[in-house]
Amino acid sequence: MLQIPLEMATLCLLLFCSLISTSIQLDGFIYTRFNQPNNNITLSGVAEISQNGLIQLTNETSRFMGHAFYSSPFQFKNSTTATAFSFSTCFALAIVPEYPKLGGHGLAFTISQSNDLSTALPSQYLGLLNATDVGNFSNHIFAVEFDTVQDFEFGDINDNHVGVNINSLRSNMSAAAAYFDDDLVKQDLNLKCGKVILAWVEYDSVKNLVNVTLSRSSLKPKLPLLSYHIDLSPFLKKNMYVGFSASTGLLASSHYIFGWSFKLNGEAKFLDLDSLPLLPGPKKKHTGLILAISIIAVIFALISILVGIYLIKKFKNADVIESWELEVGPHRYSYQELKQATRGFKDSELLGFGGFGKVYKGVLQNSKMEIAVKRISHESKQGLREFASEISSIGRLRHRNLVQLVGWCRRRGDLLLVYDFMPNGSLDNFLFDKPKVVLSWEQRFKIIKGVASGLLYLHEGYEQVVVHRDVKASNVLLDGELNAKLGDFGLARLYEHGSNPCTTRVVGTLGYLAPELPRTGRATEKSDVFAFGALLLEVVCGRRPIESKADPEELVLVDMVWNKMREGKTLDVIDKRLKGEFNEREVVMVMNLGLMCSNNEALARPSMRQVMSYLEGEIEMPDAPMAPGVYNGGFGFDENELHSLASSRGHTYLANGDVDGISPDE
Repeated sequence: MLQIPLEMATLCLLLFCSLISTSIQLDGFIYTRFNQPNNNITLSGVAEISQNGLIQLTNETSRFMGHAFYSSPFQFKNSTTATAFSFSTCFALAIVPEYPKLGGHGLAFTISQSNDLSTALPSQYLGLLNATDVGNFSNHIFAVEFDTVQDFEFGDINDNHVGVNINSLRSNMSAAAAYFDDDLVKQDLNLKCGKVILAWVEYDSVKNLVNVTLSRSSLKPKLPLLSYHIDLSPFLKKNMYVGFSASTGLLASSHYIFGWSFKLNGEAKFLDLDSLPLLPGPKKKHTGLILAISIIAVIFALISILVGIYLIKKFKNADVIESWELEVGPHRYSYQELKQATRGFKDSELLGFGGFGKVYKGVLQNSKMEIAVKRISHESKQGLREFASEISSIGRLRHRNLVQLVGWCRRRGDLLLVYDFMPNGSLDNFLFDKPKVVLSWEQRFKIIKGVASGLLYLHEGYEQVVVHRDVKASNVLLDGELNAKLGDFGLARLYEHGSNPCTTRVVGTLGYLAPELPRTGRATEKSDVFAFGALLLEVVCGRRPIESKADPEELVLVDMVWNKMREGKTLDVIDKRLKGEFNEREVVMVMNLGLMCSNNEALARPSMRQVMSYLEGEIEMPDAPMAPGVYNGGFGFDENELHSLASSRGHTYLANGDVDGISPDE
């Protein structure tokens, strides 16, 4: 009888045990548990393998991402013909949101040229790409996203969809999450239901067809949710990695993978949901109630007194929760948290101040994230209506050229808004009053296009029309790479596409106010375009739209630019600090565009889509722009006369140039 050494027998036994839950082959694998030795899974970010054998890609922490990849690459293309092989994968997933019905953000099955996605971003980027490489052909990424947040920047159809993505976060094809039952009837499926969902992703290289199928049971439906015809050969490289990526944003979800099978040139092996790990139960939250009950049994009288004192203080300091606060979402910070982040709102943390209050720099203690906190003063005219508008509606805007609202806080009379911190401050610090750093023309042109892109999104890219009403240099903020982000939406107004805006209080800053506003009281996209025209000219010329101390012929910037252009002295108005180092064609184009946007007639101004086409060089500027006209006879006034002018139109002229007033209809 053949004798097998004890060491060899032990090794064989261990190998057999590890293969019970993991079967790995050169062209495929199957996992029903991920917690076995040498599981060949590479984790990154916050991803981890739990004790019961499932992969948790993310947890209930905001703005994080997690990745789990099979450690070895697969050969996805034929070496001779360079055509992609067929493949099939099956996996069980679950998305458990931090707040019921509010997912954040989603996960994706991913085929990538690398299993290192450390340069990617969380939130809407799903841990796959970042703002600079979205859409690049060199990404070589194929992904099927299971998205639980509707992102308007990438054209998402809703906040519960499945999409096929190639080198981008904008889906080539997507469909609302659903599955087909045995009778081939389509049934809606909630991705963030907190229950296990089985998914199949299959590619047929003969038919050039990608099928994605979902199910709530182990049986695969006869019909896929979506079918997308495409040849993946140009997008896949010879050796690629397979895995999963997930991310969280302001809202967080726990993203789980329970089992996974994969196969090249064949069908992925069957996954039995009954054999997979169970979904973790809700975390037990230990409160002081148990401790209080035990103490009451010993010293009942003392606890009664302490509880009484606590309740009195609690009700005394509690804020009244109004109806609008129930509709703005869960991003409410505690006052103590923001007070600690800003070191007690110390003057040393003060970033600036304006008509609405002071802005402080802060650092959140838990996440160490830098923030900017706008503390609206008690004397501010921006009341609860503007505050509610900025957090409930404007807080849903997402665009790379808009300052992101992170959260909010209300404590009695204190109203606080929390934004992403912009380390380079506002644009006006780089243009006026002897700036420490002079922006080059390339930097200025990049800023102009960034602001234009943000305004185009507000006017056309969001589900409603958003009129900013306060476009100016001090509301253009710059991040660490001098990317422009339009901020301060306290005056913004929203209305439905195709409808007429309502008459409202005339607010804004002198020099940026469109001439029709005092007459009609209606702020439209065209009034934003007028303010953008003033911004264009001040970026080129390095001076404010109205200089009260200037000579009469140079008081109003747009009139001065027009007069110089008529005299053939266009280059005389360009910011002298540029020292002649600029692209003359671009500078002249921007000045012409500034004059077009500053036209007295609203209908004569271009839309922001046309503005972007001019800036991107897609269409040529007119050879001879129209004269912007005069502003009701011209602005040849000194400061006292400016007070009179504003007063005659029902406004108040402030020392810093701000105007506030009531429209004729009110």
